Amino acid sequence: MRTSWSIGRLFGIDIRIDSSWIIIFAFVTWMLAGYYFPSQYANWPLWQYLLIGATTSLLFFASVLLHELAHSLVALKQGEEVRSITLFILGGVAEIADEPRKPSREFYMAFVGPLSSLAIALVFLALWYWLRNISQPLGALCRYLALINFILGIFNLIPGFPMDGGRILRAAIWKITGNLRKATRVASITGQAIAFLMIFFGIWQILRGFFFNGMWIALIGWFIHSAATRGYQQVLMKDMLKDLRAKDLMNPDFETVSSDLSVQELVEDYVLKRRERAFLVSDAGELR
Repeated sequence: MRTSWSIGRLFGIDIRIDSSWIIIFAFVTWMLAGYYFPSQYANWPLWQYLLIGATTSLLFFASVLLHELAHSLVALKQGEEVRSITLFILGGVAEIADEPRKPSREFYMAFVGPLSSLAIALVFLALWYWLRNISQPLGALCRYLALINFILGIFNLIPGFPMDGGRILRAAIWKITGNLRKATRVASITGQAIAFLMIFFGIWQILRGFFFNGMWIALIGWFIHSAATRGYQQVLMKDMLKDLRAKDLMNPDFETVSSDLSVQELVEDYVLKRRERAFLVSDAGELR
């Protein structure tokens, strides 16, 4: 069972870190300090690579948190309950209690995420322009964060569920058809197709010798496929159960057994011969 820790609250939302986040934070720091920054800037001392790598990694995940917070604040404004935001190995996720009740709400909640990432990219781009001739390390940090947030914003606009672009697609189809189940199915299939492409591309990258890049792309593809499938199943189940009442799911023709019946007789005469796995016990006509 995975462990997560609460690190505080923002706007009443519980902010959590999953144990898997420690792995990805260390990995991103290692990639930045050991490969990316040395390949771009060859004359830094080791401590500077480590410091800028760790700081860049922290600010990247802070950007992911702001992305999820943007979703959450729009959800709160629309009256939805936001239980938590959790950072984990593949990024961040906001736990919203229920699906949006209107396509317009879905659209605004989804669109604000990529918009926030692109806005963060512009902020870091402006900082890079200001700092590039003042401090090379800080300029490098801002340049990388501008680029990665731009990529994050564009990537999330891909029209495949559960990415933000997929939710925008679902909102559009839902608005046109008035059918959330159909809209979710189309967006989910699109998401699964994109996920398969990512998995195949990741495997191809691994075969070409780019192990870490390929593994990461394939892992994200697997996560998208799982989330797309699960998202449609949840909507399907909710749609199937929405008009059912408790009595519709219960068997009115129940069978009782005597309280004097031995366990052996119960098993041989009832449990093994009938589909039921639970029986009401009666004593002189009264349920026990």
